[in-house]
Amino acid sequence: MKLTGSQIRQLRSMCNQLKPTVSIGKAGVEAVVASTEEDLEAHELVKCTVQGTSGLDTREAADALAELTGATVVQVIGHKFSIYRETSRKDVEKIELR
Repeated sequence: MKLTGSQIRQLRSMCNQLKPTVSIGKAGVEAVVASTEEDLEAHELVKCTVQGTSGLDTREAADALAELTGATVVQVIGHKFSIYRETSRKDVEKIELR
């Protein structure tokens, strides 16, 4: 999904209040794909952190996880990044993108 500049700014501002729910460690990105899928379906916007033991650059991890889950990278700062994917669930309140 291609996001516009204003939509990315909106999602970035929403990321400020989030705590990281996905942690990428020594096992790599593939180990967290299933839990990330669940989080994306439940919340649409997920903040992740990359541990120093992973051996991955934060941008590489963000791009890999976004590709594996069909999400879009919203921002990368330090060892944290956020990804977004619209949920297909009807019981979840969706983020209204401008």
